[in-house]
Amino acid sequence: MDWISDNEKMIIEASDTIWELAELGLVEEKSAKHLAKILEEHGFTIEMGVADMPTAFVATYGKGDPTIGFMGEYDALPGLSQKPVPHQDPVVEGAPGHGCGHNIHGVTGVMGAIATKTVMEKHGLKGTLKFFGTPAEETYSGKVFMVRAGCFEGVDAVFSHHPGRFNVAGLGSSLAMNSAKFHFYGTTAHSAATPYVGRSALDAIELMNVGVNFMREHVVQEARLHYVIEAGGMQPNVVPDYARSWYYVRAPEREQVDQIYEWVLKIAEGAALMTQTKLKVEFLEGLSNELPSKGMSELVIANMREIGAPEYTDEEMKFAKELAKSVTKEMKTEQLRASKRPGWEQLIEDDIHIDREIHDPWDAGIVWPGSTDTGDVSWIAPTMEFQTATVTLDAAGHDWQFTACCGMGIGHKSLIFASKVIAGSAVELVTKPDLLKKIKDEHTERMTGKKYVCPIPKGINPPLDIAREQASK
Repeated sequence: MDWISDNEKMIIEASDTIWELAELGLVEEKSAKHLAKILEEHGFTIEMGVADMPTAFVATYGKGDPTIGFMGEYDALPGLSQKPVPHQDPVVEGAPGHGCGHNIHGVTGVMGAIATKTVMEKHGLKGTLKFFGTPAEETYSGKVFMVRAGCFEGVDAVFSHHPGRFNVAGLGSSLAMNSAKFHFYGTTAHSAATPYVGRSALDAIELMNVGVNFMREHVVQEARLHYVIEAGGMQPNVVPDYARSWYYVRAPEREQVDQIYEWVLKIAEGAALMTQTKLKVEFLEGLSNELPSKGMSELVIANMREIGAPEYTDEEMKFAKELAKSVTKEMKTEQLRASKRPGWEQLIEDDIHIDREIHDPWDAGIVWPGSTDTGDVSWIAPTMEFQTATVTLDAAGHDWQFTACCGMGIGHKSLIFASKVIAGSAVELVTKPDLLKKIKDEHTERMTGKKYVCPIPKGINPPLDIAREQASK
């Protein structure tokens, strides 16, 4: 804790640097190198470009058992550039911004690992620390490629921190997911003079969408299917010879996604048959559902309470109140209702903007509607991705408000708090083998009847070209 407190300025500068770089997934060259350099300067050996991703890396310190993992993300989101002010004001209009707080995510893992190393050196403790620099969580599931490449083999437990609105180490799960693009190829023709010569790729897209929408009634109600049409022709009087859609298929269990996705593929094939077009399926990414760890949750929450939630300055509270003006009471109410936080109604009643409570998890058995590549790591080793209050209760995820909070004092307080929580929890696992065994035994029990199968097939590589093209736009 002293090391983190003594180095607060350096830690905040590291986070702000990543916040300013705001690089998109798989092209986070400067962000990855910046974090790797900090780790290298503090005695970690670096392996860059793991799992065929130039911005993925593993930093290692020590030797022997146990092996404790730390994860960090550093990809930004498109279009969320924002100054650290409580009203919408982009740094560069349309540019990326850290609207999910990954500038903080990556740095808490780095600093937690370095602080743990400091303790191990001081007391001559044996063990191995591994920091995993994990790119492209938002778009291309970098962790899944790293799991497939064996990066997490032999790790006993993994810590990860994600900025959020609450201080809690949850026990909920997430939706497994497949992401794929559907390319249809037809024949052009004059839409009025010779339509009978043409074969419309757009017709195939629309028929596929109709089929999927009729399918929704007959899949589990927790499933989610969403799509966009990325290409559908240039002008009405030319039959489109090319069209493309992009689908996400989600469900609570990995095998449910596999079943629904196979049905979607048959619908796409049917659409191609009906329109006499050709179909090409481009599989992009697959994710597994998350396996919770009660033991890791209890450990993290105990450390949160020992450290204590941050205090906020008058200036930070003024920022929070000003930012709240950009959100209606109805919007804030629905966000808090969806969180299922016990006593959320009182937060509305008392007009509270930052939640300072440290909570016991309230989500055991809940499958949250999002997806994360942390899920695949949780199948390999006990994993805890906890959250701390980094943004105001009025801010939603993936918006300018989130970006603003993560670049100023409220976000900085969460950054320091979470770094200490990671370090304290990791030191306990290094020094308490019985506790680590209990956590690993729980994980083994949760895996009963399950076998991890990577959802990304062999031969599918990280979509570097797609990522670079997106970034260039």
